[in-house]
Amino acid sequence: MEHNTAAAREESRQPSPHDLEVLSRQLGRPVRDVVEIPARCVCGNPLVAATAPRLSNGTPFPTTFYLTHPIITSAVSRLEAAGVMNDMNGQLTADAELAAAYRSAHDAYLAARDAIGQRSGIGAVPEIDGISAGGMPTRVKCLHVLVGHSLAAGPGVNPLGDEALLQIREWWTADKCYCDGAWDTTGEAPSRDLSRHGPQGLPDIVGRPAPVRKSANPAEAQQ
Repeated sequence: MEHNTAAAREESRQPSPHDLEVLSRQLGRPVRDVVEIPARCVCGNPLVAATAPRLSNGTPFPTTFYLTHPIITSAVSRLEAAGVMNDMNGQLTADAELAAAYRSAHDAYLAARDAIGQRSGIGAVPEIDGISAGGMPTRVKCLHVLVGHSLAAGPGVNPLGDEALLQIREWWTADKCYCDGAWDTTGEAPSRDLSRHGPQGLPDIVGRPAPVRKSANPAEAQQ
C-alpha cells in the first residue's frame, strides 16, 4: 500500500498562511484552529488538516484529522453512497482479527490527538477522553474520518481507512496531483462561514456535504 502514503514529514506539518488559505478554498469556509497539516499532495497542497482538540472558543473537538481535499472527499462520498460502510460493519462483526486491528486504530487516534494537543500547547481535553471519531472502535459511521486518519498516519494503522483508500484508487492515488481545477483559486478566499460544518463522523453534528462538480473527465470527482 506504499502508493497511498501521503503522510507529511515532520518538518512540513506546520501550516503556513498559504496552507490555511488553500484549506479555506477547499472547504468553502474559513478554517478554524488548524494546528498541523498531517498529509499533503505530491504538489504540497494539504489533503488533511489536524484540528486542535479544543477550539479557540473552548469547544472540545474530537475529530482531529479532517479530510479536506475535494477530490478525495467526493470519492469517499461515493463509497458511502454505495453502502461500503454497511459492508465494513459486517466485516467487523465477522472478523475478530479485523475488529482488534480497528480497536488498535482507535487507540492510535487517541494517542495522536493527545500528542497534537501537547505539541500545540492545549494539553489534555478530558471531555473527549476515550472518544475518537468515525464510529471507532466498534463501528464505521464516517469513511471520511477513517480515510483522513489513514492519510495522516500512513498505511498499516487504520485497516478500514486503508481499505477505503484502495477502493477510491480509480479517482485518487497519492502518487499523482489532482489539485488542478478541484477548487476555486481565482476569487477571494472564503471569509464568512456559511456552512453547518462540524466534526466529521459525529452523529449529533451535521457536517457540510461534499458536492460533486461536473467534469469533462468522468473519473475525476470533485467536492
